[in-house]
Amino acid sequence: MSTQSLYDVSLAQATNMIRLTGHQNTVLLQGHMGTGKSSMLKTLASLLPGHTPVYFDCTTKDLGDITIPKISGDEGSNFVQYVPNEELGLHLEGPIILMIDEYGKANPAVKTALLRLMLERKSAGYSLHKDSIIFSTTNKGAEGVGDILPAHARNRITVLTVRKPTVVEWIEDFALENGIDPIILSWVTENPHVFASFEDVIDPKDNEYIFHPKAAGRVSFVTPRTLEMASHWLKQREHMSMHELTAALIGTLGQRAASDMSAYITVAMDMPKLDEIKANPLTAKVPTNNSVVCMVVHRTLSNIERNWTDAWMDYMVRLPAEAQGMFANAVKRSVEKDSSGKPKSKRLMEVFTNKKYMDWSLKNNHLFAADKR
Repeated sequence: MSTQSLYDVSLAQATNMIRLTGHQNTVLLQGHMGTGKSSMLKTLASLLPGHTPVYFDCTTKDLGDITIPKISGDEGSNFVQYVPNEELGLHLEGPIILMIDEYGKANPAVKTALLRLMLERKSAGYSLHKDSIIFSTTNKGAEGVGDILPAHARNRITVLTVRKPTVVEWIEDFALENGIDPIILSWVTENPHVFASFEDVIDPKDNEYIFHPKAAGRVSFVTPRTLEMASHWLKQREHMSMHELTAALIGTLGQRAASDMSAYITVAMDMPKLDEIKANPLTAKVPTNNSVVCMVVHRTLSNIERNWTDAWMDYMVRLPAEAQGMFANAVKRSVEKDSSGKPKSKRLMEVFTNKKYMDWSLKNNHLFAADKR
C-alpha cells in the first residue's frame, strides 16, 4: 500500500470535510464507480437543511450549456451579458450545495468554463451566497473510463481519493436504512472480497466479482450501486421464475456473483416470517443454517420498530451467541453520533434504549466487539 493510499477517506469522512470547508474550498472526490459519491448531495442536504441542493451533470453539457449571451442596453450602448444555466444555481438567493458531477469526464471547454466558479464562487457576473458549498466528483483515472484532469484545474481544488466502503460501513451507514434485501446483506457479510479494490488485485481472475480494467468482457460486476439494484430484483422473487431472477442478477452483478447468490436464495426459504417472530417469539422457528440466521438478523436490523422490540429480544436470545453479538454491535454502532452530532439511526436508538435490550447488554457485555471498521 502506498503512502498516498493510506490517506484515502471514507464517504463519511469526505462528507464531514466538505461540510466544514466546502464554502471556501472546492473538493473533488475521485473514487471507484458505483460507490456512492453522487449520493453525497442528498447526505449533505440532510445535514444542512438551510441549503438548496443543486445537481450539475458535466457529461451532458457542452460549452454553450454553461452560459448563453444576452444583448442588453439602449441604442448606441449595447453590450453583452451572459445568462448562466439554472442547473448551476447562480440564480438562487440563499446558500446552495452545488455538486458538479463527473467533472473528469467533461468536455475540456466545460472544465475550463467552470474553473472560476469552483475557485471564486462567481460566473457570468453572478456570485453565489457566501455560505454556498461546491464539490465535484469523478472516477479514478485508472478505471479507464475517460476521467482526465489537467494540472491547472487540479491546482484550484482539493482532490480527495474516496476508498470503497467496508462491508460493515456499507451495511450500517447505507443498507440498513435503505431497505436492502437481507439476502444481499448476508451474502456480502460472508463475501467481503466483493468490496475489494481492483488496485489490490494484480490478476483479475483472482477476484471475478469486481470491476477490473484488465478483465476483458467483464461488463457486469459488484459495486454498492449494483447491490442496491440487485436488491430490487430480489424483493420481487416471489413473482418471478428462478430463470428470470438469475438472468436479472447476471445482468446486474455478473455471472460469478449471480451464481453464488442463487444458493442464498434457496436457503432463504427457511427464514421465519417476521409476523411469526412478532406474534410468537418463544416458539417461532429458529434456523439451523448460519447463513439464514445471518439473514434473519439483517432483516430485523432493517425493519425493527419500537412496538415489537420486546418480541425480538425474546426471540433473539434463542439464536446463537454470535448472531446476538452481530445484532447488538450493529445497534451500538448505529446509534453513534455522525458529523452533525445526531445518532446515525433514530430507529435503532429506540432499540438501544429498550429495557430488555439494556438488560441483555449488561448480561452479555463480552459479546460487544471493538469496532473493526
